[in-house]
Amino acid sequence: MATKRITQDTFDEVVKENIEEFEMSPEEALNEAIQQFETQGVNLLNIIKAVPTVDSESGTVTRHPVLEALDQLNQVLQGAVTDKESVKAFLVRFSSECGADISHRIAAGSNNAYPTLKFLVQKYLKDPDMLPVTLDTMAALLNGQPDLIQTAEIQMLCDVLQENVASETVSVSCVRLIRLSCTMHEMNRRAFVKAELIPLLIQTLEKNPQSTVAIKEACGALRILTVDDDVRVPFGKAHDHAKMIVEEGAMKALLDTLRVHLEDSSLSGDLCLTLGRLAVRNEFCQEIIDLGGLKLVLQVVNNNMDNQIVVKQVLAMLKAIAGNDQVKVAIVNAGGAAIIVQAVSQHIKQPGVCEAGFAAIAAITLRNPGHAKIVMEAGTAPVVIQAMQIHPKEVATQKQACMALRNLVARSREQCQSILALGAEPLIRKALACCEDEAKAALRDLGCEVELKELWKGEKNPIIR
Repeated sequence: MATKRITQDTFDEVVKENIEEFEMSPEEALNEAIQQFETQGVNLLNIIKAVPTVDSESGTVTRHPVLEALDQLNQVLQGAVTDKESVKAFLVRFSSECGADISHRIAAGSNNAYPTLKFLVQKYLKDPDMLPVTLDTMAALLNGQPDLIQTAEIQMLCDVLQENVASETVSVSCVRLIRLSCTMHEMNRRAFVKAELIPLLIQTLEKNPQSTVAIKEACGALRILTVDDDVRVPFGKAHDHAKMIVEEGAMKALLDTLRVHLEDSSLSGDLCLTLGRLAVRNEFCQEIIDLGGLKLVLQVVNNNMDNQIVVKQVLAMLKAIAGNDQVKVAIVNAGGAAIIVQAVSQHIKQPGVCEAGFAAIAAITLRNPGHAKIVMEAGTAPVVIQAMQIHPKEVATQKQACMALRNLVARSREQCQSILALGAEPLIRKALACCEDEAKAALRDLGCEVELKELWKGEKNPIIR
């Protein structure tokens, strides 16, 4: 892995040298510089890979557009520009430059863009017209580099959201900025939760019931609090955060919102996905059922059977709540097994849908032979076999397919022959290469010959007393 770094000036000078001394075309000079540094093991993530503009009079490399846009924002801080329309134009230009590539954002961050934007946010805190624009600009900068935000600004953003929770434009911009600040950053998540972010996000849902954008952003922010995606931290607090979100009343707020937006495919899928992320305990899964959530969720998938994104989101949610044995029963009794099989069958060329569907099937059939029989009667086995044939290199799909087949026969051995007759064994043996444990479990429970390794026998190294 490349670990060396260079400055933007160094890269630009090499490109300039290739053009002037080696008479390369601008495109050739750029490609040559990139190849040269990558061969040397240099990480170019922080480098803007563009042909630098050279001043015709001085011959020096001019500043990159993102830095020129930052210079304009600094003029606002210095009082050289006060017209709001001009300031808006500067903010929009800087956001656009940051949106071009992560290297543009890194270059801006390295040139103290964050302090500049922090002061601009503070400057327009009480201006409902300018505040959303400044928040959006800060979000553009922090996208992919959440380390820039400081503890003081975390509290400031929560205060902004609290004061403007009923304002669609401000709350949308503020929540988006918070979500990006928490992405792949565990310590920021903890700091925002400590600053009482969770109840504010639920209030955003409740105070903006008709705003699709506000609801989507609030759902996204709630979900980002429930993931462990920061490799720098050995143990995250995703489970604790999910528990806190549910205890603040999020389930009811999400389901109430879902009832209002059942006809909005994109939004209903987002809400179902969020519900699934919160189903981390038995009692939380049951709460969804008690609040009438299962009927709503099945209605969502029936209404959007042609939409692979929504189908995948709902299947993932059903898998999550099926961790509760009573919920499994409710899903099957509501006809959920047939709906899952139909959804996977309709989108069988989409590995993500197959993975989510087979995971749901494995969950509702686990330790339940009655469910296994119902699921088999719904035509599951041929769909699983077909998906394994279509997606031989999709590891996650193969893994979940093996788990589904295993659970279908684990306590219902009478199903083995019908599954083997479909050609399951050779497909499962091929899957041994990518998901050995799951494939061996499926082969074993199907009654096929399989070599099971005993990893440790307790020999040779006796316990020393």
